[in-house]
Amino acid sequence: MNRAKPEPTNIQRMTLQTKYRQFLRFCINGCLAVAIQYAVYLLLIRWINEYAANTVGYAVYFCCNFIITSYWTFGSKPSWKRLAGFSGSHLVNYLVQQIFLFVYLTAGIASEWAALLAMGSAVPVNFIMLRYVYRKP
Repeated sequence: MNRAKPEPTNIQRMTLQTKYRQFLRFCINGCLAVAIQYAVYLLLIRWINEYAANTVGYAVYFCCNFIITSYWTFGSKPSWKRLAGFSGSHLVNYLVQQIFLFVYLTAGIASEWAALLAMGSAVPVNFIMLRYVYRKP
């Protein structure tokens, strides 16, 4: 009896090379986004507390990052559905960053370094969630 094999999913079709390129673009985009967020943060901590400065920096970064992530990182057109998923994943990412910022500041790490460490600590969570948001149907 000859059984037809089920059609592989898009994720299964992705070659290792494609995943590597996508992850590399994610990292480059992430570095740009962190630079934007961190620059805004460093500018603002002179006048407002670290958590508020991180929030404003995150909002600026979010706007830039959605467009770059859509077109360049995952090769998709922005849509309201993806914006909703992107917003949801970034809400979690923002909360993870704020928690790490609190932990690092409480541990006595200087505010300039604590924010950068918090941003880096949230990267793995963000990548996993965005892979889900931008998966091909």
